Amino acid sequence: MRLNEPRIKALTEDEWDEEARALLKPFVEQGRVFNIFRTLANHPDLARRWLVFGNHILGKSTLAVRERELVILRIGFLCQSGYEWGQHVLIARAAGMTDEEIRSCRTGPETPGLPDLDRLLLKATDELHEDAHITDDTWEALSGHLNQQQMMDLVFTVGQYNLVSMALNSFGVQPDEGLPGWDV
Repeated sequence: MRLNEPRIKALTEDEWDEEARALLKPFVEQGRVFNIFRTLANHPDLARRWLVFGNHILGKSTLAVRERELVILRIGFLCQSGYEWGQHVLIARAAGMTDEEIRSCRTGPETPGLPDLDRLLLKATDELHEDAHITDDTWEALSGHLNQQQMMDLVFTVGQYNLVSMALNSFGVQPDEGLPGWDV
């Protein structure tokens, strides 16, 4: 974690106003309200609008779950967002990814033995992070694996989680209990 203390407090249930309570109700019903959502409850209008986009990326994307998690883990690592990394290690494991595959998101596209698609997804993520642009060579190679909508979802997934990492790091969102660290 970049900050040991939050800059924007994760609201406890007794601090929720009516708007925050309505925003967080679906998470309460699922049995767990993560600190990211408790923090965003400080700005319910922003949170509601962001959740629509975030739900597309996390649940309605044309990318396969494994591909999506590869790029989310990579951008989380590149942004040094410990919270993002930990949450998505859990999601990646639930999706069947091995710890070796997860670690490749730290070591990047030059990791020996990566399947071609994994290498290209990690490379595209690196390029977007570094230059806000996927090079022609990487785009052409990825286009042999992904269709047009998947390519669009790839760019928006990296962008979404770059944004989320910025928010988590800057707000100082603290890890939820049981969140893995960098040492996967």
